[in-house]
Parts: sequence; C-alpha cells; structure tokens
Amino acid sequence: MMNRHCFPCFTPSSFYRKSMVITALVTVLLIAGCSEDNNTAVVQPSPEVTAMPGASTAPDKTAGIQPAPNTPVSPSADHTASPDTGINDNPLARQVAGMTLEAKIGQMLLVGIDGTKLDESAKSMISEDEVGGIILYKDNIQNLKSIVTLINELKMSNSGNAVPLFMSVDQEGGKVSRMPAEYTAIPSNAKVGISGNADSAGMMGRLLAREVLSVGFNMDFAPVLDINSNPDNPVIGERSFGSNANIVTRLGIAEMKGMSEEGAIPVIKHFPGHGDTSVDSHLELPVVNKTADQLAKLEWLPFQAAIQENADAVMVAHILYPKLDPEKPASLSKTIIGSLLRDQMGFDGVVITDDLTMGAITEHYTLPAAAIDTVLAGSDVLLVAHEYANEQMVRKALLNGVKKGTIPESRIDESVYRILALKEKYHLSDKPMSVPNLTALNNDIKEWLQTIKK
Repeated sequence: MMNRHCFPCFTPSSFYRKSMVITALVTVLLIAGCSEDNNTAVVQPSPEVTAMPGASTAPDKTAGIQPAPNTPVSPSADHTASPDTGINDNPLARQVAGMTLEAKIGQMLLVGIDGTKLDESAKSMISEDEVGGIILYKDNIQNLKSIVTLINELKMSNSGNAVPLFMSVDQEGGKVSRMPAEYTAIPSNAKVGISGNADSAGMMGRLLAREVLSVGFNMDFAPVLDINSNPDNPVIGERSFGSNANIVTRLGIAEMKGMSEEGAIPVIKHFPGHGDTSVDSHLELPVVNKTADQLAKLEWLPFQAAIQENADAVMVAHILYPKLDPEKPASLSKTIIGSLLRDQMGFDGVVITDDLTMGAITEHYTLPAAAIDTVLAGSDVLLVAHEYANEQMVRKALLNGVKKGTIPESRIDESVYRILALKEKYHLSDKPMSVPNLTALNNDIKEWLQTIKK
C-alpha cells in the first residue's frame, strides 16, 4: 500500500515515460520488493457484446490508416522522461509500484454523483473505492455557495488518500455552461469564432479557467476541437469554433493554452472528431464512413496541432468509424487509440473516455465489456458519469480483468503513471476553498465580451 500521507514531488522532465520504459521500471521495482446531462439506467452485465453496425461491409480494421502529412513525430520533452533516468531517481515510478491494485484502478475512474449534497454513495466511491476524480453537471449545482460547499466536502472525503482528486466540469460557454447564475455568462465558441481572433479565444480560455478554479474545480472538458462540418449535427453546432479547420485549430489551441496557463487542466475533445455526425451519441452510436485519408484532411488537423502543442489530455468520442475499425467505436478501439492517437500522432498524455453510460455504448455493449475494451485500447481514465451501481460494475470488471490476466497489470501501471504525473504537473490539491468574490472576474468577462462584439 502506498504512503497515504504525502504526494511526492518530481521534476517536469519525469512527467511522462513511454509505455515500455514505464513497464520496465515498474516491473523491476516490483521484483526488487518495493512496497508500498443524461441520466442513464443502471447497465446490467451480460456475457456477450452486441455486434456493432457496419461490421459486415467495412474492410479490415487496420486497412487504410495513414498519418496525415503533418503528423507530429512525438510530444516534446515536457511529456517524456529520459529513458536512462535511474529507478531510484523516479519517485513517481516508485509510487505506482507501491500502490495496491485497488488504488490503481480507483485512479482510473472519474465518476458523477447524484444531487447537490454529498451522499453516502459519493463518500463510498471516494473513501473506499479511491476514485481518481469527480465530474459535476448542472443538476449538481444550485448556486455559488452550494457548489463551493459540495466541492469542499468531496475533497474532504478524499482526506485519507495521498492523491488529490480531479474535480472536473464541462464548462465550454454557450449552451454547455455549468457554472451558477452568479457568473456572467460566457458565449459559445461559435460566437468567438466569427472573428477568427486567436487572442480572443485565448482570453476565453483564461476566463473559463478562472471560473472553474474559483470554486475548486481543476479540470475543464474544453476546448471543443470538433469542426462543425455537418449542418445536421445535433450535438456540436455552436459548440465548435466553426466549419473551417484553420479557425478551429488556431482558436482551439489558443483557448487550450489560455486555460493551461491560468492553471486549469484543459481536455481537448472529441477525438477523432464529432463534427460530421448526425446522431446524438448520448442516445445512439454515430457512424462516420470516412477513410483515414479523408479524416486526415479535416477532422484530425486540430487534434494533431494540439498534440504538437503539448495537449495534456484528450477525450475520445463514442463514434464508429467502420473504415478504421469496423467492430468498435473510437472510445473502445485499439486501432484508433493505440495505433492512431498514441503511435502515429505521438500522444503520450492522458486519454479519457466520453461518458461510458451514454446510449452509444449501453445500446451495444455491456458496461463491463466496454470498460475492459477501452483499457486494452489504451484509455487511462474511464468516465462513468451516472449511477453508483455503474461505478461499482466498472471497478469490479477492471479488478477481475487484471486478476484473471485479461488486462496486464503493466497496462494499468502505464495509465496510473500518466494520471499521477498530470496531477502533479498542475499541483492539484484537496485544499478547501472559500466562497469567492466574483466582482473582478465578472467585470473582466464583461470587458472581454465587448471586444468580441465589435
């Protein structure tokens, strides 16, 4: 069991290690004896996985995947530890090696809670299951005082754990805004994208970060890097900066950098691109019948550029791309996460699934099967946004998967390494917050609003 009273410091150069290096380090340590807003019905497990649409007509799932001409070779040194870093000089690897399997699985779960107050289920997920993070939605947030109280109580429930929580929220601006009414509203990406001004998008990122940080959040599921290329798209629309890849790339990266520089963790989404869908993945599984070459010329461009600019985390969408993988949607696909995102695009940050309780998954897969598939594909954090029973089901599936040998524990260690590194990079803390005075922030938002209306 790891030391539960201190979260070790380590240098930025040791934040990220390639999978083989991480696995080798952890294995050696172990041998050496080192110790220590859609409500969805509870998904019932079943022994089989339903066949996915498109499987009968699509080519082999590895066929046609080619990197775009400008695919970055790898993230910068900020994301990769030196291969010759000594084992004894890497406290993060030692920490992973000293964790129990239960604690490691917990770090890979980011969960939702019910209501506006801390209940027994939430307490149990944090203190007993040691989940790595919480996501709050509009239904969890009444007003400024109540949200600060709730977040403080959630963090207090984690007091027995050395590793602080990801406290996350979808705060994009426009129709996807979770913050209470005391905050001056921030408009949608589309309204900011009209000007094509990257400085405005960068300020938007800073303001969004200041909003979420002011009440104790530390992670924001933004910016949206989807290109709004399908006018029939029911879920993206004004959430995108526009229908032009250049606009979305420049403004999206500016927003990402603004958020990061202000101290909030940005999560770019929804890889490999949700802009050309005509089905709401909250309800059903979208299918995009584009080739790798077509995707490389449009949808992938903002994500590749963001990876080149050292994106910390990416959310993967529940979309089936039959010409890339005819069997599994992107969020469960080793071809898309492991081969495309990790290997070809060089992303070594934290991969987070979209909510696994969305209809795109639950209508076709059992939750335990989906959980195992996404971890084997290369996901680090599994978002289970609704129902305590669903969190329990996913946790049990992963624990059993490792114990039965379906999931190598080294695969778990890789994810936990990335998760802990990201938390350390942003100096996350479970320190309680006071109710903020929003006068200065709201004035700054109003001043910025005047600039984008011109």
